[in-house]
Amino acid sequence: MFTEKANKIFQEAIDRYHVINTVDQPFENPYDEKSQLIEHLLYRKCWIDTVQWHYEDIIRDPQIDPVSALKLKRQIDASNQDRTDMVEYIDSYFLEKYKDVQPKADATINTESPAWGIDRLSILALKVYHMEEEATRPDASEMHKQTCQQKLNVLIEQRKDLSSAIDQLLQDIENGDKYMKVYKQMKMYNDDELNPVLRGKK
Repeated sequence: MFTEKANKIFQEAIDRYHVINTVDQPFENPYDEKSQLIEHLLYRKCWIDTVQWHYEDIIRDPQIDPVSALKLKRQIDASNQDRTDMVEYIDSYFLEKYKDVQPKADATINTESPAWGIDRLSILALKVYHMEEEATRPDASEMHKQTCQQKLNVLIEQRKDLSSAIDQLLQDIENGDKYMKVYKQMKMYNDDELNPVLRGKK
C-alpha cells in the first residue's frame, strides 16, 4: 500500500530531524529526485512540516524578542508556501501516474486531492511522535502521561483510518471510479498585485 511507504518515510524524516533537533540544521534528502521521485517528495514534505512544527513552538515563547518573532513569522510564511508547493508537486506526480486512466461514466471527484490527504498524514506523523514523547516524558506526572497516552491512542487510530482512506482513493482513481482534478492554490496575501498592503509598497 502507498501509505505504508509514506508513513515509513515520514518517520524516517522526523527521526533524522531530531538527531540534531534544531530548525537551523542543513537539509539532505536521502532519496534521489530522478530515480525515487515520490520518495524524494514525501521526505521533503515531512521535513518541511517538521521544521515548521518547531517554528510554531518557538514563536509561542512569551519571552521571545519582538524582532526575532517577526523574523520567525517570515520564516513560517515561507515554510507555509514551501508546504503548499510540495503538495502540488505530489499531486503532479499522481496526475502523471494516472494520466492514461479513463474515468468511468459515473466516476466521481473526491473532496480533496490525494496530496492534501498525504499532507494531513504527514502532520499526523508529527502529532504521534510528539504525543508519544509526552506520554513517556520522565519528568511528567502520571496524570499527564495517562492523558497523553489516551490522546496518542486516538491519533494512532486516526492515522490508520486516514491511511486506509488515502489508499482507497488511489485505488479508486486507478480503477477509474474517481478522477483527479487539481486546483492550484491562489494565496492572495503573498502576491504583490493581489495583497493591497504589498501593492501599496511597490
